[in-house]
Amino acid sequence: MEDKLRLKKGSSIECDIDSLAFGGQGVARADDFVVFVRHAIPGQRVQARITKKKQRYAQARIVEIIRESPFAVEPRCRHFGHCGGCLLQHLDYERQIRAKGEQVDEIVRRLAGLQPHVLLTLPSPQIYSYRNKMEFSFSQHRWLTPEEIHSGVRFAQAPYLGLHAGGFYDKVIDLTECHLIDPVAMRVLDTVRQIARDSALPAYSSIDHQGFWRFLVVRCTRTHELMVNVVTFDYIRPLAEQMRDRLMRDCPQITSLLNGVTRSRSSVAFCEEEHLLAGRPTITEQIGPYSFSLSSTSFLQTNSAQAKQLYDVVLDYAELGGDEILYDLYCGAGTISIYLSSHVARVVGFESVASAVLNARENCQLNAINNCEFVLGDLKDELRQTRALIDRFGRPDVVIIDPPRGGMHPKTVRDVLELQPKRIVHVSCNPTTLARELKVLSESYDVTKVQPVDMFPHTAHIEAVAQLMRRDHGSASVAIP
Repeated sequence: MEDKLRLKKGSSIECDIDSLAFGGQGVARADDFVVFVRHAIPGQRVQARITKKKQRYAQARIVEIIRESPFAVEPRCRHFGHCGGCLLQHLDYERQIRAKGEQVDEIVRRLAGLQPHVLLTLPSPQIYSYRNKMEFSFSQHRWLTPEEIHSGVRFAQAPYLGLHAGGFYDKVIDLTECHLIDPVAMRVLDTVRQIARDSALPAYSSIDHQGFWRFLVVRCTRTHELMVNVVTFDYIRPLAEQMRDRLMRDCPQITSLLNGVTRSRSSVAFCEEEHLLAGRPTITEQIGPYSFSLSSTSFLQTNSAQAKQLYDVVLDYAELGGDEILYDLYCGAGTISIYLSSHVARVVGFESVASAVLNARENCQLNAINNCEFVLGDLKDELRQTRALIDRFGRPDVVIIDPPRGGMHPKTVRDVLELQPKRIVHVSCNPTTLARELKVLSESYDVTKVQPVDMFPHTAHIEAVAQLMRRDHGSASVAIP
């Protein structure tokens, strides 16, 4: 590679891609200087153009692939390379999971200063059609590929419906295929898109906050149930009834059809009100021997088949004997609580979303489980009252942590230390926040092992499960000198 001092924005470089960074960009190096190359994969030699230059790294995009990688495969989806849904469809799956495991190992060592045993990444049983939920967005602006721009073809009028183009919040790929979810979702998408176009109502704009059509959320379960939630800015009964009749005719697999309404300016498909148009308000998913009732707002791991393997890892790392008190922090709809309930004396779940707590209690009834209870409240407040909590529920022998992508509040991490459980099992969908929290928890705990779990094939995301043993109980992690 050319001398790093000559690199500047707009300059061209020839480089070898030797690894994959967390986030999915290829990594090229010159001494201690790193160039992150978008869409590049290990084994490629590329001509790239610098798009951003910083003191210790640069970002670049591929101009030409000079030598293809031996790990390259043909992407299945025609939208790959433009759609923001997948980044790694062109990389052999075995190499994907190897790279993700290396990323978890490197991040934990670098950010937490720890050297736990990081196991080989657990692969997903399905690498296509694995998602049980997809959220599609409406837009008045369609992303056009360079080929489409120069084709002279006249494209259909807005609104458009699909996934955002990579790096563009205001433009969507007008999807004709998606291989991450069951094909039935694409039939639903095609029908809803045509309904929207026939209505002559525009898509909602996040720029001027005008428009009607906002999101389409599709949930498919392994029990062959299908929930469709068409999210709009307002509820128009005649239009909703027309939409119901057409969708139920064209997509008879639908078991729950909703018209959600949100006037919020945020780009999140969370509704202030919902109108049930057909079927039931919930659907049921099966994970292991347990059934889970899901509303439109329920959180569930988006890869149901892999969720069972994830929960089996959690069960193994918890090392339960049958008489323990277990706290499940960020318990959501109670999936982990219920999955572990037959192995402990008592489970106490903590969750800040009221609808999720209601779901968790309903799921206990659905599965005839009577040793779980759920506390509604913000953990940074609930765990502050350590003595009152222990007096009420007992000191936990094991604590399960499964926070959102942004991780735990710093005070909550400290409060977990105050609980002094014998073991902690930390489940995380973000290795950087996991490392940050392990660093604090390692003051009193040994991080004995970490299991990366690939919940999201062909994307840059990776889940990881860490086992922590209280130091007077455990062994083997050491700080890097």
